[in-house]
Amino acid sequence: MLENRTLEIVIIAAVVLLLFGAKRLPDAARGLGKSLRIFKSEVSAMKTDSPQATTAAPRSVAAGPIKDVTGHPVTESASIIQS
Repeated sequence: MLENRTLEIVIIAAVVLLLFGAKRLPDAARGLGKSLRIFKSEVSAMKTDSPQATTAAPRSVAAGPIKDVTGHPVTESASIIQS
């Protein structure tokens, strides 16, 4: 089973080498490494911020009257007629 995995990895590496070329692979790997480091730091920052968000009290938002494009309040009968 390990032999099949090794062959698959070699084939994938050869295809990547053909697609990107030997000159562009180090730059692509460097960019991927930077992206992964940034992603990892953001995930850890989200984990540290998470307990603060869960301890906050939930807020309720009161909705105001619905207005049409002219700024006039829309009544329930007007919205039924328009649909």
